[in-house]
Amino acid sequence: MALGQRKVDDAARTRLAEDRHEADRLPELLRAVAGAEERLAEAQRADAGVQELNRRGVELDTALTGAMRAAYAQERVLIGARGYSDGIYRRKRLATRDVRRATETAERLLTAREQHRLHGIEQVPRDPAAV
Repeated sequence: MALGQRKVDDAARTRLAEDRHEADRLPELLRAVAGAEERLAEAQRADAGVQELNRRGVELDTALTGAMRAAYAQERVLIGARGYSDGIYRRKRLATRDVRRATETAERLLTAREQHRLHGIEQVPRDPAAV
């Protein structure tokens, strides 16, 4: 092995393949987020009950979580297999334009999910008989 070259281990290749599979689903998951947002907005416009609003809110939270995970997987795919074990290489790759764009997308989804969790999921009142 030449100086400066590092061998990528099998575990990193396996993790990269898993991340690549997850990242390939990102467009589909973003469409799911848009659909869940629309269904929640429709339920709000129709003055749906608390149970329905809660169900739609949890559905949107699930969609946002999946899309966010896929976006972070996309970031790791763009960094490459060597980034799993080489911190310096990872930091250098994080500074590239494509990786920065992927990171921004993932962080926007993370922020949207956290905002939704704080303010977007209707809380269902507890049933006193069930306590």
